[in-house]
Amino acid sequence: MTAWIWTANLLGWPVIQLSISFLALRLPAQIFAQDLWMTAPRTWERGGDLYRDWLGVRRWKLWLPDGAFWMGGFTKKRLNSRDQVYLAQFLLETRRAELAHWCMLLCLPLFFWWNPPWAWVVMTGYALLANLPCIVAQRYNRIVLERVLQSRRRVLELQ
Repeated sequence: MTAWIWTANLLGWPVIQLSISFLALRLPAQIFAQDLWMTAPRTWERGGDLYRDWLGVRRWKLWLPDGAFWMGGFTKKRLNSRDQVYLAQFLLETRRAELAHWCMLLCLPLFFWWNPPWAWVVMTGYALLANLPCIVAQRYNRIVLERVLQSRRRVLELQ
């Protein structure tokens, strides 16, 4: 591979990831107020059991980086409040983050243009490792937050 290809590979991903993050953080919150087709829960997720029991998301999700802090966004590393407004904001931001990571993953074919076929495997591996764990964590967090918010709404309705 030439120096140009190495440079494109090493700088391409960070530029794509930072650009998509920057744009996603500037999209209006109303876009993420409800689930989009891509972020909607699926029956095969079994209410988060797939992520919790099969993938053990609770054991490793805290090790994931949270770039929102560096970009001026909402940090999702830890739950900082049990306030209903905060939880609703957290829920909204999980949709924003998931959509951003899907968009990053969808940029993978760009790297096929200038790389030899053996590097396609490397680029695919990186794209999957950099984005799928974040998508899984956001989906799991959203399922849990939805459950908490729904139970709180029911309690408020009973009062």
